[in-house]
Amino acid sequence: MDHDTFIGEVQNRAELASRGAALSASRATLEALGDRIQEGEATDLAAQLSDELGHYLEDHAATTEAFGFEEFVERVAERDESVSGDEDRSTAAFHARTVVDVLSEAVSEGEFSELRNALPEEYDPLFEIADADEHPGPG
Repeated sequence: MDHDTFIGEVQNRAELASRGAALSASRATLEALGDRIQEGEATDLAAQLSDELGHYLEDHAATTEAFGFEEFVERVAERDESVSGDEDRSTAAFHARTVVDVLSEAVSEGEFSELRNALPEEYDPLFEIADADEHPGPG
């Protein structure tokens, strides 16, 4: 899936007002994933994405950190410029789930399974939309 299609899918599924907001949500989620997964896994995942998207993973994978899902959502909320207000954590979590849903279609099934296996069970909520048959809206 090319860069424009990926961003367009995130914009559509997350019902974001602009491509800029979709890019911000994508960047925030991929950077936070890069912070969390091992460098080799980030490189493998990035290789199946456009260069523009892949570098968000790779640039953050040099210093892998072990942190929980709540911290992951917090990092997405801090980086996602389209998130603001009192519901920033729930919005950031929805954006991250949406990006991961699009990611599930952008990379091979095997690579997506490796990503999922690289994260502890605590991260299962991140894969909720990808696991569902439909694409729900926020909230």
